[in-house]
Amino acid sequence: SMSLREHALSLFCSAVDTVRPAPMLKRAVKLQGDRCPQLLVKGQAFPVKRDLYLVGFGKAVLGMAAAAEEILGEHLVRGIINVPLGIQESLQRAGMQEMLLKPDSKIQVIEGAKNNLPDPEALKGAVAIQELAEGLTVDDLLLVLISGGGSALLPAPIPPILLKEKEKLTKMLASRGAAIQELNIVRKTLSLLKGGGLARLAYPARVVSLILSDVIGDPLDIIASGPTAASSHSVQDCLQILAKYNLLHHLPKSVETVLSSSPTKPTALEDYSHVCNIIIGSNTLALDEAKRQAEGLGYATLILSAAVCGEVGCVATLYCQLIRLVCLGFAGLGEGTLSDEVRGNLLQLAAELEIPGLNLAEFLQALRGLGPERPVCILAGGETTVQLQGTGKGGRNQELALRVGLGLHRAQAVETSSPLGRCEIVFLSGGTDGQDGPTEAAGAFCSPELVDEALQEGLDVEAFLSNSDSYTFFSQFQGGHHLLVTGLTGTNVMDIQAILIRAT
Repeated sequence: SMSLREHALSLFCSAVDTVRPAPMLKRAVKLQGDRCPQLLVKGQAFPVKRDLYLVGFGKAVLGMAAAAEEILGEHLVRGIINVPLGIQESLQRAGMQEMLLKPDSKIQVIEGAKNNLPDPEALKGAVAIQELAEGLTVDDLLLVLISGGGSALLPAPIPPILLKEKEKLTKMLASRGAAIQELNIVRKTLSLLKGGGLARLAYPARVVSLILSDVIGDPLDIIASGPTAASSHSVQDCLQILAKYNLLHHLPKSVETVLSSSPTKPTALEDYSHVCNIIIGSNTLALDEAKRQAEGLGYATLILSAAVCGEVGCVATLYCQLIRLVCLGFAGLGEGTLSDEVRGNLLQLAAELEIPGLNLAEFLQALRGLGPERPVCILAGGETTVQLQGTGKGGRNQELALRVGLGLHRAQAVETSSPLGRCEIVFLSGGTDGQDGPTEAAGAFCSPELVDEALQEGLDVEAFLSNSDSYTFFSQFQGGHHLLVTGLTGTNVMDIQAILIRAT
């Protein structure tokens, strides 16, 4: 029979496969009817009256565009997509032909945003997309493909602001400690296309956006800075942020000009009646698929949350306590003082982490109902944060796995005849884009035995963690057995974690 590690890997792969551009688009989009063709998107019908155009921007958009062109066929008149620098070559090298456009494609590809920063190439692409949108008529249909990383690929400051002036302002805000949400509000206010700008320019054409979300909670106005979604912010919000960081008197003349002439309240919602925004891929959809697969393999499966966020050490502790609780349940100690203590710890941790939409009490109740006769699978997703220290090489998923391994090792050392020892446990954490930090791994696996193995090899886990060097740690083992290596996936819906436990 397959090992827990093989099961974990197959669950991760099936989750990623379900949000890969081609299957995702083919599930969501159909074109039907010859005489009066209609575009069907998740059951909603959009008549193709005249011409169908396509624009897109983001890290996963090349694969999305290739799949869309196949579906749309002759009806597609013209398209322009903005994708990260070097992506066509990377996909070519990785042998992922299906993510590339055909030689006779009607879609123009512009590569830009080196190091995920707006640059003149990205601006050139943004201007081309703007011009296409402005030329549309009431009978045209504009299909917009959006994925994470779209923000840097769609820079179009409102004239007379120059790209470098907007950049400088963003850097000043960041250096004074502005949060990413605050940076985005300022960027959107100074942008022609963000914050619903693209949708407004395309009016009166019908706009249908297909969105791959890489943001917790899938907020339409935040993903790629919401070019086709009504912005919930106004110029007032922007001015407040600039005031908060004492920048109001250090603004370039051009920025002052734009801010003083901008409308004071956000555009009314009725101005977006020609727009339909549809999330076709997200962490939630990926987790749902993994759950289906896990149940097929015989696991009692629960999804913790698709919005796990917070400091990696805290999140690791949360997972370790969950694993302890399941093992106590397997050992028939689910109702003792030890279990109550672990539940208390969990509720306190969840309160500290403030994971959006997580009802932990309800989750723990569901966990209580699981008996030892079936193995247990707990799935989660989201994005943790790591405070980098030292000069090591790693990524948030590898570090999370290493911290979970260390936590389980310690829990086992403290409890004599620990229930952990009577269970087989595997924990996996991986980035759905196939890259975790600056490494070739997508993430890593761990088990309670990991630290013992390391000690036998003379490896000090603490030392690797204090140098943010999880990749080097996992690389020390024979056959790279602990690293999760998938190669580029061409998609991105943040990270996925799987905990698999069975009684031995």
